[in-house]
Amino acid sequence: MSRTARIERTTQESSVLVEVDLDGSGRSEVSTGVGFYDHMLTAFARHSLVDLTVRTTGDVHIDGHHSVEDTAIALGQALRQALGDKSGIRRFGDATVPLDEALVQAVVDVSGRPYCVHTGEPDGQVYALIGGSGVPYAGSLTQHVFESIAHHGHFGLHVRVLAGRDPHHVVETQFKAFARALRDAVALDPREQGVPSTKGTL
Repeated sequence: MSRTARIERTTQESSVLVEVDLDGSGRSEVSTGVGFYDHMLTAFARHSLVDLTVRTTGDVHIDGHHSVEDTAIALGQALRQALGDKSGIRRFGDATVPLDEALVQAVVDVSGRPYCVHTGEPDGQVYALIGGSGVPYAGSLTQHVFESIAHHGHFGLHVRVLAGRDPHHVVETQFKAFARALRDAVALDPREQGVPSTKGTL
């Protein structure tokens, strides 16, 4: 069974190609025009063991918002497509991940019901601009990224920032925790082989 997908999404603001392989090794080739977001998606691939290709071009001369958002939408769609009927997966995943002073818990339910709860970011995180000399990543985008992935991936996602001070660490720990939780949720469980799909009914 091949659990792969390819999504192409084109709007007035961006053009996005996303390819995923749920049974990969964490290989990634990512280019969104927003360097810090590339870093986050690369970390997501590495920690989820999802092979990931992302090629996004967008109106970064304005800001990174559309490129970040549209990539997240396409990633959610690709994950949903690659999961197929979801037969035999573990369904639930839970990970708590530290990064120096930051600590994040993420919980995933591949239920077919889109929902996202995102809490705990420190005051001021939404105003942070993260990145080097290129297009900055706005801290306000993180919640929107996870909402977009969950809604278009059709799964439930809870992300709780338990501790954190450095804006870079706060975001990176969220992506890593989400990746680890998703990795467990989409893994094939030998005990579940032959069990009817959870799609949309549980």
